[in-house]
Amino acid sequence: MAIRKIGKENREYPDILRHIYNAPGALFTDGEILASDSNAIAIVGTRRPTDYGLRQCEKLSFDLAVRGVIVVSGMALGIDSAAHRGAIKAGGRTIAVLGSGHNNIYPPENRKLYGEIVKNGAVVSEYPPDMPPLKVNFPKRNRIISGMSKGVVVIEAPGRSGALITANFALEQGREVFAMPGNVSSAKSSGANRLIKEGARLVEDVMDILEELKHVMDIKETEIVLSKPALDNPGFETAISARERKVFEVLSDTPKSIDEISKIIDVPVNKISEELLKLELKKFIKALPGENFIRVPHA
Repeated sequence: MAIRKIGKENREYPDILRHIYNAPGALFTDGEILASDSNAIAIVGTRRPTDYGLRQCEKLSFDLAVRGVIVVSGMALGIDSAAHRGAIKAGGRTIAVLGSGHNNIYPPENRKLYGEIVKNGAVVSEYPPDMPPLKVNFPKRNRIISGMSKGVVVIEAPGRSGALITANFALEQGREVFAMPGNVSSAKSSGANRLIKEGARLVEDVMDILEELKHVMDIKETEIVLSKPALDNPGFETAISARERKVFEVLSDTPKSIDEISKIIDVPVNKISEELLKLELKKFIKALPGENFIRVPHA
């Protein structure tokens, strides 16, 4: 662990954060902060999500990260952790904002995740390394989560939630607020659903975010994946593994079943299934009924 103190006057201090009200005077940082990290979206939500919330969060985070967008969250259990994991799985960057010092990682269950985030971005805190995880620190740190982002997405937040505090900070800072709708009978979704009623942009997929923020975000990096997912695309090679490519090359605009793909490339169905899921998350292929798959049509 190599913690560095980055003062507000330092060039490494995130410029997007520098201009918010009550910006932290310094950030204690483990990992690397880049100038491009201002191209960020925060994803926050409940610590006790449903399976649906976790899946949707990880997919949305993956879809953002694979397009070059940095994912910011608070490294809490539940939605925050899923947001970081989705970005890491996509090979993208993610930033976690702690409500404690780096020597008191909270929650302790996320020590391994902490290490993965540092390798793929940074973990930051306004608190010195020995600061314990005091309850009063966490609502305050939420202004940094929103302050480092161009917009905040809320997924599964109950009526009283730290995620809603982050959304309020976002509004005060002039950031866009998004919310993913949830089960109307679930208390875990009441806060997110209320945000939509009050004017937050409803999010069904990544394009709802990118379309809304295209005037303030650097979408140039995302065009590699958003446009033609073709073998001759220069960005394709960096976005796909050798095993994924082998599966992708078998597919066309004519649907093929998972069994057909397995026979053509002589790989067991269970292995094919893993690669198909990765390709689908990256928007290179589309799943059809009956476990059939096609390439995503070229733009």
